[in-house]
Amino acid sequence: MNRLSATDVVGLLKPRIDAHTLGMLSFARILQDCGLTVHIADETIAGEAEGLRAGGLRPEALIRWIRERHITALGFSFRLDPDTGTTLFAALADALRQANLLAAQGGPVRCLWFGGLPPACEMVRERVPWVDAVFRGDESPQEILELVGLPAHLVPAEISAELSYDKARMEFGAALVKAGRWRMVKPVDRSSSPGYGAWGERVEERIQHGIARGLSPLIRAHVGPWLPDRREAVALFLDWAKRLARGGLLDVLSIGSSQLTQSRFGDNWDDMPNGGGVPINSPAEYRQVWEAARPMLVRTYAGTRNVPAMARMHEESLDICWHALSFWWFSRIDGRGDNTVRQNLEEHSAAMRYIASTGKPLEPNVPHHFAFRGCDDVGYVVSGYVAAKAARQHGIRTLILQTMLNTPRYTWGIQDLAKARALRMLVRTLEGSDFRVYLQPRGGLDYFSPDEEKAKAQLAAVTAMMDDIEPDNPASPQIIHVVSYSEGYRLADPEVVEESVRITRHALEQYRVLKKKGDMPDFGHDPRVARRTEELISEARQMIDMLERTIPDTYSPSGLYAMLAAGVFPLPWLAACREEFAAAVNQRVQFMDGGVHVVDEEGRPLSVRQRLFGIARNLERMGIPPQDRLLGREGRATGGGVP
Repeated sequence: MNRLSATDVVGLLKPRIDAHTLGMLSFARILQDCGLTVHIADETIAGEAEGLRAGGLRPEALIRWIRERHITALGFSFRLDPDTGTTLFAALADALRQANLLAAQGGPVRCLWFGGLPPACEMVRERVPWVDAVFRGDESPQEILELVGLPAHLVPAEISAELSYDKARMEFGAALVKAGRWRMVKPVDRSSSPGYGAWGERVEERIQHGIARGLSPLIRAHVGPWLPDRREAVALFLDWAKRLARGGLLDVLSIGSSQLTQSRFGDNWDDMPNGGGVPINSPAEYRQVWEAARPMLVRTYAGTRNVPAMARMHEESLDICWHALSFWWFSRIDGRGDNTVRQNLEEHSAAMRYIASTGKPLEPNVPHHFAFRGCDDVGYVVSGYVAAKAARQHGIRTLILQTMLNTPRYTWGIQDLAKARALRMLVRTLEGSDFRVYLQPRGGLDYFSPDEEKAKAQLAAVTAMMDDIEPDNPASPQIIHVVSYSEGYRLADPEVVEESVRITRHALEQYRVLKKKGDMPDFGHDPRVARRTEELISEARQMIDMLERTIPDTYSPSGLYAMLAAGVFPLPWLAACREEFAAAVNQRVQFMDGGVHVVDEEGRPLSVRQRLFGIARNLERMGIPPQDRLLGREGRATGGGVP
């Protein structure tokens, strides 16, 4: 393998058809922070790369770019179909050879890398065996530096210090999994909790029972098999529910319902395509789930139409332990429902009023949906706070605060921890005698490796971070949403779910033991985390203050819609409704310092005040006049303004 040196110049390119950009940007930033020059190919070159599979055409712009930029290390990324990715990369390698660009031919390119899905990486190694490194997408920043062979002395001390948190947690996770003592974890006895396993039991009572007795957090997992035959799938799920109930390791069964369950509940599905998940289609089937799951608590997804009516049905047929709403999402904006965003917000507002009447908790599934589409760290925090405050103003008295860690998966641990902590601290300011918040962290949806042993270590590593969110509170987190280690390669069955729960609980216990003994650095009190947390809180407060002073009925459906339309939450990778939400789409984000930031045309980070200037202009276009003092003299403010 050829290794990078201080004098290398790196070029990165991907075809235009692959919209996945954050991985490449984070890769580039890591190398730039280590002092290397990195060039990312423009649209013209990306178009040529896309045309390589046709064959016969000499990629003149690509060749010229490599020579004029003096590129010595070339990386190619394609995270879509593995066969297409392999074909494109092989064609690229052949084009480099034909143009005499390889170092063995006297050319400049001495390092060649490929980034893609795991099957593509294996196929590329077979097709182009002289490739220097392949990246499957599950590599930590530390592993990236090792794969490119960057000498340790080129890695700045600050970056090494930042990455030490990730490295320490992964080493902890790998050692814990290898030792195997997690297999001995036993169920937690919660049988003396009021109403345990009965209709009408409250999750708040089970939480408080556990806190009073020093028990481990409640454990929730998402489960939902799919089979071509709908009735067979439901029967299998009922069997899984019974198995998990007998195992006693799971406290909250989260039903992984199908898309049709959410969008066409009660309809005739005979001629409708269905996605993954268990296809429940009647209140009677939900009641069967509740009975099979005893003594576990049960919850499920909200509907994507008739949301208030679906919430009522979940109460009456499932005794749902808490409701979950996604506000703007699971509508036309992400293709998960037929509602417009305005309609969705109206229905979710009505659903919240109904949920408040039941006294049940609400879980807003919000920040990670913004992060999936490129939202920056400040926007992530603001969206979570806004959803929480809207819930309180609609009468909700108990909030389940979900925070999805590792989102995006390239986020450095120090930044990830600060983001989760900032959200928790801001939402805590809403608490009072009539509003209580329980923390529920989870691993990222696309975080886990397809390699089983590495994925298990990652599960232990992200559990350690959960304990660092509120390191001085032994009762935090109150709930852990366990994402099964098989997330990266196959559906989790009861055996995998129970193994994942055991790893999670053992990791939480052992991490606390090691910290107490001084055998694990106390990253929970790291000054870098404290500094970044305060930065995020300060910037989020500025944005929240502006929204509350400017948007009438800020937390009503119209107010929440105005936030999205005005560009409060950058969404450069939004797939649908791009014209409607142009102010959100037309913003640039960059991965820097381990997190996601909004930047200007030159890639320089925008201050929150500059962003507020642009948001205020957009609100004014929408007929919402801005506060005069927000429109100060900001030389390069853009704020994603509508063209």
